[in-house]
Amino acid sequence: MLWNAQNDTVELDGDEMDYVRFGTGARTLVMLPGLGDGLHTVRGMTLPLAAMYRCFARGFTVYVFSRRRSLPRGYTTRQMAADQADAMDRLGLGAACVVGVSQGGMIAQWLAIDHPEKVHRLVLTVTAPCANALMDQVITEWMSLARAGDHIGLMRSNLHAIYTPEYVQRSEWLVPAAGVVSKPRSYERFFAMAEACLSHNALAELWRIRCPVLVVGGEKDHVLTGQASRELARYIPRARLKMYPQYGHGLYEEAGDFLRLVMRFFQVKP
Repeated sequence: MLWNAQNDTVELDGDEMDYVRFGTGARTLVMLPGLGDGLHTVRGMTLPLAAMYRCFARGFTVYVFSRRRSLPRGYTTRQMAADQADAMDRLGLGAACVVGVSQGGMIAQWLAIDHPEKVHRLVLTVTAPCANALMDQVITEWMSLARAGDHIGLMRSNLHAIYTPEYVQRSEWLVPAAGVVSKPRSYERFFAMAEACLSHNALAELWRIRCPVLVVGGEKDHVLTGQASRELARYIPRARLKMYPQYGHGLYEEAGDFLRLVMRFFQVKP
């Protein structure tokens, strides 16, 4: 298959975790997506993900992991990191370069704190060391829309909070169709993940992260603020910080140089 891409699952104590694998490189890259994983796992996303991140396929074997399929309410980002370490063990993965986006970055923080042998280098993208007032406001709104079954409203709120006005203007016409096609059968997994974001707080233990870290944030982040990225970098020893003044929470899709930035940090030629 193109880019040696495949979809698979790993068993976790009676449950399963979906993942996408692609690339042929000797090094391992682990990617942890954000809260959208609560609506749909990476199952069935093999070719789109491999195409989006094909620049990594030569230097790395890439794994894009979902959370476990069944998430009880009250499950924390720290428990999700323990799941991630377990999944890596079961797949025989050693120390990896790790990219965590949004909630994936919260999980990656705990992975580096509690399982340092699993993280060689770490990129924390549009994420936060703990919940804040804006995050609480935005995620609470998303949960309310989901409870009301207003999936189109949820998609529209998500689009406006995450992306720049220019991106929204180009993409908003897709919302009604996306709202119909992407509506999950149940929002329970999304609710569990959203609540985990709101209870996340790694501030007191970020000093334990010892691997090289790059924090990437957007000054116009209307989900968790640009200040959250600066705070995260301040609490992690020797962390590097890259702020995009013109982008927000969706910078990993909008910033044309984002993937090159990550590749340089992982010491791979773009």
